[in-house]
Amino acid sequence: MGIILGLLAILIVLAIAYVMSNNRKKINYVGIGIMLVAQLLTTWFMFMTPIGEAIINWISNVFNKLIEFGSEGVSFVLGGIATEDGANVFFFNVLLIIIFFSTILSVLTYLKILPTIIKYLGGLISKITGLPKVESFNAVNSMFFGQSEALIAIKSQFHHLNDNRLYIVSASAMGSVSASIIGAYLQMLPAQYVLVAIPLNMFSALIIASIIAPVEVDKKDDVVDVKDASGANSFFEAMGNGALDGGKIALIVASMLIAFIASLNLVNWAVQGIFAGVTLQQIIGYVFAPIGVLMGIAPGEVIDAGGIMGLKIITNEFVAMLELQAIMGEFSEKTVGIVTVFLTSFANFSSIGIIAGTVQGIDSKKGAKVSSFGLKLLIGATLGSILSATMAGLFL
Repeated sequence: MGIILGLLAILIVLAIAYVMSNNRKKINYVGIGIMLVAQLLTTWFMFMTPIGEAIINWISNVFNKLIEFGSEGVSFVLGGIATEDGANVFFFNVLLIIIFFSTILSVLTYLKILPTIIKYLGGLISKITGLPKVESFNAVNSMFFGQSEALIAIKSQFHHLNDNRLYIVSASAMGSVSASIIGAYLQMLPAQYVLVAIPLNMFSALIIASIIAPVEVDKKDDVVDVKDASGANSFFEAMGNGALDGGKIALIVASMLIAFIASLNLVNWAVQGIFAGVTLQQIIGYVFAPIGVLMGIAPGEVIDAGGIMGLKIITNEFVAMLELQAIMGEFSEKTVGIVTVFLTSFANFSSIGIIAGTVQGIDSKKGAKVSSFGLKLLIGATLGSILSATMAGLFL
């Protein structure tokens, strides 16, 4: 029964995207079918085979070792700081690890290792699915870099992007996560679900965006230039740039968490003043309950789980992950997996401004266009998160 409900959820997601489509006659059904199969095979391989489980465990161990190294750096600088009750300080123990991961990412970029992987993996996806190279490259690039960085990497191709192509690259940026903050995610939620969510969300973003904004591209307008995006002239400059960028990201995330969590408590105080014992999360949970049940979440858990998923959309993934971490023990393993996959992306209201602002800096006219379809972008990215989470739920 669970598989039937999951397949129904996938059909509903695809149907909503079809209704939103700008040009249904140009939808690449073959490419979409290939990507759906790729999602099924990826999830099956990672969850259901010994080799897949071994790969996830190996990647998880690598990240855990890197987190240990990063913690040594944090401890050297802040080891003398302690709270009176010995509480775990989220900023010190989670967010500052981003600095080390950002440094590694910058060095791998300077050494041409990441750009080469991204170029050929993007080219493979383009060849298999029939999608344009720029869109495929951007989707893979978005798995490693943040929203702004991924879009800046293709700025030389922006003059080739019409409205539909602009939607697809923006959707890939919103449906992704940055490798520099995965270490922070792994300290809050189960590694296997976070790691599986990364490729699933890449495919989901392309699937939904290709339905909503189908494209046909001439070969002369579909060329990808891969250059050193680190902006560094030496190995040590790359390290320095990565560290500074990571520090900025950590401070930005910390600032957003302070604002969003404080605002959430303010809203809950106001809601409870009107409806005693009711929270914003519970209200959102009832809204998400129908699709949550179809995704595979148990009826007894769907209100709390739906509230966390909705919270991610109106705030950000960190706020929602902290909520999930606090009550994870009350959920079944399947619900934890589904919700974790859903949360592992940048699909939220604040991302509209980040993406529009980045594009505005590259091309003012295209920046205005992104702002005009911002809500459609968020709906599409949310559909992508639902698709990924449902795919995971089929094998849990």
